[in-house]
Amino acid sequence: MIKSIDLAATPGHLIRRAQQIAVAIFAEHLSAADITPVQFAILNALLDSPGIDQVSLAKRVAFDPATSGSVIGRLEAKGWVVRQADPTDRRRKLLVVTPQGTQALASIQADVARVQEKILSPLPQADQQLFVNLLSRLVEGHEAA
Repeated sequence: MIKSIDLAATPGHLIRRAQQIAVAIFAEHLSAADITPVQFAILNALLDSPGIDQVSLAKRVAFDPATSGSVIGRLEAKGWVVRQADPTDRRRKLLVVTPQGTQALASIQADVARVQEKILSPLPQADQQLFVNLLSRLVEGHEAA
């Protein structure tokens, strides 16, 4: 007879649950700002790399190009991002955060920081940085493979 697996002890299940919790906390704290975690990630990446193309941006934030394309469309509709033709290749579109997008990001920075604190709050202070470091190593190890 086959025995069931204790999901509460499997990393895949725990990572999925942690993601669900993180998204719920983000939504709870930022619902008034009308921004999702994916939209935030894309806007934040665009601040660091203005004029990046959509495919490169998708790689940078680890989203598939189709998902990032629809998110960028929603950010454009809000007036937070614009697509500009690449002067060296008119077929290629470059992405830039608008002043309204920059203002929207600035207005939520403190809330986003509080979300990160809340996500980690069940852990003792001494374990929080260790947890983030271990997650970072896990992701980097799989991305390198």
